[in-house]
Amino acid sequence: MSDKGVRRWVAVAGALALTAGAAVAVAPAASAATVTAVCAKSTDWGSGFGGNCTITNGTTATVNGWTLVLDLPAGTTITSVWDATRTAAGNRHTFTNLAWNGSLAPGAKASFGFNGSGPGWATACTVNGAACDGSGNPDPDPDPDPDPEEPPPGPAGAKIVGYFAQWGVYGRNYHVKNIDTSGSAAKLTHINYAFGNVQNGRCTIGDSYADYDRAYSAAESVDGVGDTWDTGALRGSFNQLRKLKKKYPHLKVLWSFGGWTWSGGFGQAAANPAAFAESCHQLVNDPRWAGVFDGIDIDWEYPNACGLTCDTSGSASFRNLMAALRAKFGSSKLVTAAITADASAGGKIDAADYGGAAQYVDWYLPMTYDFFGAWAANGPTAPHSPLTSYPGIPQQGFNSDAAITKLKAKGVPASKLLLGVGFYGRGWKGVTQAAPGGSAGGAAPGTYEAGIEDYKVLKQRCPATGTVAGTAYAKCGDQWWSYDTPATLGGKTTYAKQQGLGGAFFWELSGDTGNGELIGALRGGLG
Repeated sequence: MSDKGVRRWVAVAGALALTAGAAVAVAPAASAATVTAVCAKSTDWGSGFGGNCTITNGTTATVNGWTLVLDLPAGTTITSVWDATRTAAGNRHTFTNLAWNGSLAPGAKASFGFNGSGPGWATACTVNGAACDGSGNPDPDPDPDPDPEEPPPGPAGAKIVGYFAQWGVYGRNYHVKNIDTSGSAAKLTHINYAFGNVQNGRCTIGDSYADYDRAYSAAESVDGVGDTWDTGALRGSFNQLRKLKKKYPHLKVLWSFGGWTWSGGFGQAAANPAAFAESCHQLVNDPRWAGVFDGIDIDWEYPNACGLTCDTSGSASFRNLMAALRAKFGSSKLVTAAITADASAGGKIDAADYGGAAQYVDWYLPMTYDFFGAWAANGPTAPHSPLTSYPGIPQQGFNSDAAITKLKAKGVPASKLLLGVGFYGRGWKGVTQAAPGGSAGGAAPGTYEAGIEDYKVLKQRCPATGTVAGTAYAKCGDQWWSYDTPATLGGKTTYAKQQGLGGAFFWELSGDTGNGELIGALRGGLG
């Protein structure tokens, strides 16, 4: 994924003008010996809302399974849910645990979330047949009429791929354990570890200390066991990823090579694709980290076009490179690629044979973000990840739908395309106009880099004030930011399903909230 400047410290923005909804079923102290639940709105955007429920086992015995029932008023319904399954009958919505979060030891908690439409909120709540507040009074209407308009479930197997930035273990203090504690690991299907380098026509290590040498203490470790300095012991993020996969066996991990800073070596690699593929295969399958990686992801920015440097290897170079990788890795490993989303006439999609290379990849990750930003210091302000075009867009072909449409027209199957979103925002300062298209005076200040800020920061600092082209924007003081929110991700996941896409991916994990709000919205939207 792009890491503009030194290493693209991107990590999402997105923020709603969130209004905390009234909670239901706040358990009183007297209910300490019962199973209780608290449900509350976490977000509210007028026509819809996000909700969260937490079940607490206040008994002295393990609870094996839970069922929570909410009644919603007419005109209000649930549109998506994560970390639980849902059925509906009339205005009654029943949520049950998944396989991994149903067993609650004494004092343990389980949470799930959902998005809804309509202005209302829950009027009654039961958990395991008793009132959520622990009073023991069940909801009185056990057999409501069925709802003929219950929406169908999302597509089975929809992929959610998140990038983990190796340098995040430094200033960001974001580690593999955070993927677990945020609840994100359960919602992801794949993690792309970014980045390995490309040097002298070969795949090489990017940062050996972060990758496999940093010693994690027991408190920092996914499984609570600290690293050792024994000869041959694996440490660093690679060991933590191995532990994460053991805890979440459904997770697959790919090693991503290149990125904005390290794409300069691909031209030389393309001169001898077989040698490049051999070097990558040896490194990905190195016995020191056996079992960590399930495949390779290539992030070449950009074949036969300009990124940080300009490549002149020819339009066939990317296809040849991917063919060599598939031949070497075979069918037992994943081979994927992050690719340009520039669908302008004669733009970067036209510069390489992405259609011809599609037969060799499991999926593409078109980077449908960073279309606009404060590298155009004076503006005009524009959303960096528009889903569609809109009147006044600064560049035709710079939107997600245009990229998806063009790639499909070149023969890329829809099922091999994942929709890209950014867990960060891009912004300008010196802006007076609230709507997009205003002039600016340079890049807005950011925690790590001017013009970029994490979603988890912008959600609080500069809440969204409007939407355009399927994404959100915010005006606060003289700053103007654009980013995705849970609400706009709902629209983007709907688009992904309508287009028959294989799922979605994002850059990158550390930009989300501590409870994985954006990942939850992706999982809820894709089903």
